[in-house]
Amino acid sequence: MNKIYYLSTCNTCKKILEEIRAKERGIILQDIKKDKITPEQLDEMHRLAGSYEALFSRRSQQYRPMGLHEKELTEADYRDLILQEYSFLKRPVGISGERIFIAAETRNM
Repeated sequence: MNKIYYLSTCNTCKKILEEIRAKERGIILQDIKKDKITPEQLDEMHRLAGSYEALFSRRSQQYRPMGLHEKELTEADYRDLILQEYSFLKRPVGISGERIFIAAETRNM
């Protein structure tokens, strides 16, 4: 299965999806704003990435206002935050078989 988790309002996501011709290649696309990530999907990403931190975006507009830059976050915190707020997922995230591609790496899918 080839799947990409993305945000339709993210210009970087749009650019990467166009570059790799995701639609033409039949890659399954999930807009994480409209179709939230399930705990099972996030846990699968974690299994492939090795940590929730690797999937976490500190560039989210919610990061500083929530005071997260002043806290020492655990893996459980990263998981919970991603599930609570879609913008905390570093994106796009692509999965192809047993390989995961995070952010700009998705260009290599």
